[in-house]
Amino acid sequence: MERLKLVLQYFQSNSESISNGICAILALISVKLYTSFDFNCPCIPQYNKLYGLGVMFVPPVILFLLGVLINRHTGVMMEEWLRPIGKRSKNPAVIKHLFSAVIQRSLLAPMVWILVTLLDGKCFVCAFSMNVDSRYFSGIPNITGLEMTRLLAKVPCKEDAIFRNTTFRKAVSRYVRCYSQAIGWSILLFLILLGAVGRVTKPCFNHAAFLQTRYWSNYLDMEQKLFDETCVLHARDFARKCVVQFFEGMRDDSVLHLPLARALVTRPSRTGDMLEDMDGEERLHGITRHEQVDHLLHAWYQCKPELDVTKMAYRPRACITWEDDRGRAVFSDV
Repeated sequence: MERLKLVLQYFQSNSESISNGICAILALISVKLYTSFDFNCPCIPQYNKLYGLGVMFVPPVILFLLGVLINRHTGVMMEEWLRPIGKRSKNPAVIKHLFSAVIQRSLLAPMVWILVTLLDGKCFVCAFSMNVDSRYFSGIPNITGLEMTRLLAKVPCKEDAIFRNTTFRKAVSRYVRCYSQAIGWSILLFLILLGAVGRVTKPCFNHAAFLQTRYWSNYLDMEQKLFDETCVLHARDFARKCVVQFFEGMRDDSVLHLPLARALVTRPSRTGDMLEDMDGEERLHGITRHEQVDHLLHAWYQCKPELDVTKMAYRPRACITWEDDRGRAVFSDV
């Protein structure tokens, strides 16, 4: 149980770990789907190859597209590629890094499906049993031409009556399955060698440039997350203030006639309410109207902020000025 908690904490640590976890889950799902899939070859010359290759390659395409869709880096990459330049220039190396990360993770589940089908051999036998040279096998019925093609197409169907008293079907099936497993193990060995060569030769390239692209790709991901979180917080405060104003506006205005001393006592409470409203405005960052919100979101899309945190942003400060009956300033905190 503790190990499971550690694994979950690792996958929840950052978006890259989450993407790796999702890809691993898709790979396990692909294996589970294949093992639970009831493969039934049609055993018809016109459909065997189409059915076998379809089962081998159509699900990997679906898994690949699914991996691309659920990968968070896909949205970050497309937004960075299609956004206007504005004050921030685009970095093609970051886009390439994100694209490579998306493709690598999305190919995991399809490759697992293809390797499992090749090592199992059923799809390969169904698709290519008709391409076997029947002269190398014994126990063949005395038939040729189209009848032989139909016979070879029925090799995946072991329950057929024509194969009850002959070892021909088992020999052809074993032969084609050996080819399938050889191709599967060869692909697996090639992928392992490719990964090993890539890992060994990685320090030979410009490692500083790789660190830069990885840093800025992580920055884009975190920037998008923080922007979404800030939008959620601002929308919650904006909605809360609009709802409160709506219910307050439904009340009838009431006039209280109080003595001067009572009015002086109650004045600080109104000042406290004013300060509370100012705190609400501070949480809204001064953006309190529909047009301001639309302008802010449009400005964010059209012109991302410059990557320079040394420039202090100007924040307007609310000031209170007390005036007399004639409109002259009596006291101000400016």
